[in-house]
Amino acid sequence: MEKPIIGIDIGGTTVKMGLIDHEGNIISKWEIPTNKADNGTFIVSDIWKSISSNVDKGTIKGIGIGAPGFIDSTSGHVYEAVNIGWKNIDLSSEMHSYSGLPVYAANDANVAALGENWKGSGNRTKNLFALTLGTGVGGGVIVNGDILDGANGTAGEIGHTTVFPDGYLCNCGRRGCLETIASATGMVRQALEKIEQNPESELAERYRLNGSITTRDIVELAKNGVKSCSDIMAYTADVLGFSIANAAVILNPSKILIGGGVSKAGNDFIQLIEEAFRRYALRRVSEGCELRSAQLGNDAGIIGAAFLVEQNIENRTF
Repeated sequence: MEKPIIGIDIGGTTVKMGLIDHEGNIISKWEIPTNKADNGTFIVSDIWKSISSNVDKGTIKGIGIGAPGFIDSTSGHVYEAVNIGWKNIDLSSEMHSYSGLPVYAANDANVAALGENWKGSGNRTKNLFALTLGTGVGGGVIVNGDILDGANGTAGEIGHTTVFPDGYLCNCGRRGCLETIASATGMVRQALEKIEQNPESELAERYRLNGSITTRDIVELAKNGVKSCSDIMAYTADVLGFSIANAAVILNPSKILIGGGVSKAGNDFIQLIEEAFRRYALRRVSEGCELRSAQLGNDAGIIGAAFLVEQNIENRTF
C-alpha cells in the first residue's frame, strides 16, 4: 500500500495540514495558529510538532508545502513572505532537517492551482490560470502541467498588475493594483466611498447598524436590489474580467478558475466576470478557454501540496 503524504497550507492566520492519499483524497486534516512571533521563526518547528503528534513519521511518503510570498519551487527557497515575516528562508531544507523526509514547497496560489487541477474544477488540464479572491488577489499558473514560477518567483501575481496608474495605494507600495479594487478589501473600500456619497442609503444604514461593512453585506444587499451594491459587484467584475483577459492573452490557458472568499458571491458574479472577460479578450484566446468557479475551497492548498510530492517523487503530471 502506498504511503500517504502530508499536505501543508501556510496562511497568515492558520496553518492547515492534511494526510492525503496518492489519489488526492483527504484521510484526515487539522490546523494550528500561525505563530508570527520573531518574524515567523517558530512556524516550521510548530508545524513539525503538530505533524509528529498526529502522524507516525515512518508512515509518510513526503511533505508538500504551500506558503505565501515569492518562492522558488525547485529549491523551496522563500525569497520573501511579508505577511508572516519571512525573508530568505530555505523552507524545504528546514522542514527536511526536522522530518528527515522529502520536502517540496511552492507559492500557495500555485499550490492551490495544483490542487484544483488534480481534484477540482481543473480536471487535469495542461494549461490553467487560477485566481484567488480574498483579502488580496492571488494567481497560480500551470503551463504544460508544471507550476510557472518565473525568474524569481513572481509569476502569476495578477493582484499586483496595474489597472489604474493613479489609483488607490496598495500594500505593495504602488498605486492602482488590481487588488485595490477586486479584493474583499477593495470592495469594502468602494462601499465606504458610496456611503460617504449617500449617507442616507440602505448601504449606509447597514453600516451604522453593524459598525462595519463586509463583502457579505455587499453581496446580500446587491441580491436584494440595492443599486449601489449591484454597481460595486458589476464594477469589480468588469475590472477583473479586463485583467484576466490581458493575462490570458499572454498565458493562453484552456481553463481559468475563480476561487477564494469573494468568489462565493455566487454564479451571477462569476457570470459578470466571464462576460467582461469575453468582451475584452482576444477572440481566439476566448474561444480556447473555459472560465468557471473553483471547487475545493480551503482544501485546495493541502491537496495541491500533496500533488507537489507526487510530482517530484513519482514524476506525476497532468
